[in-house]
Amino acid sequence: MALNVDGIERKRKKWNVLAKSWYRMSEFLATLLPNQIVTDAETIHDYYRDTYGRESRFIAYGAAVEHAETCEALQALGLEQYRYFFYVSRLEPENNALMVRHAFEKTRTDLRLALVGDAPHAAEYIRQVRDTDDPRIVIPGAIYGQGYRELGTFCFAYIHATEVGGTHPALIEAMGRGALVLYRNTAENAEVCGGCGIPFESESDLTAKLQMTLEMTDAERGEYQQRAVARVRERYDWEAVTDKYEGLLRELAVGS
Repeated sequence: MALNVDGIERKRKKWNVLAKSWYRMSEFLATLLPNQIVTDAETIHDYYRDTYGRESRFIAYGAAVEHAETCEALQALGLEQYRYFFYVSRLEPENNALMVRHAFEKTRTDLRLALVGDAPHAAEYIRQVRDTDDPRIVIPGAIYGQGYRELGTFCFAYIHATEVGGTHPALIEAMGRGALVLYRNTAENAEVCGGCGIPFESESDLTAKLQMTLEMTDAERGEYQQRAVARVRERYDWEAVTDKYEGLLRELAVGS
């Protein structure tokens, strides 16, 4: 058996002490029960090695280099191509949608902000996120499939504000679509971006970085975008990822 442990779930703010203890025990059991642990971020690999003395197989998550050809979702939300910032995540506290909204509200621009996402057990937090009278902000809830791809393709910049987790699919998918990426400066997010995005540390820093992107030249923005696409091709290509999983499964089959 191989087990992909993903991120460090017990760090999420939504869990109480009992749930966090359960996840801590699950981490420990993950080092004992499977034949092979799989981690999708080197930061998580180091965490399991340093905390539990257990090595894992690093296999990254994957993303496609692709662009949407349609823009129906933009039209439905009243957005224009390359005239909005894009955020997408579960709307839970550790993903900082409220912080992103506050930072954007202090930014001097006529561009808009699309805050996309939902969560099944975060009604009060979502109410706080939606509590704005800024006409530049649109908060449509969750959008999947082609609409999600369209929003990621035609945004002016993508904002990634998560604090917890390993490799976040939304981040590398935005990079694969050639978005200019601003990311919360955690070890995991910095590992993924590898110098092809713009880090921020806090709400006030995000406001400053948003303003900075608005003052960048097309050439400066294009340099970040090209580096993002190149990094996805180099590190997060699905063919390479699946090859590594196939190799792992062959090893486990022979070992059985």
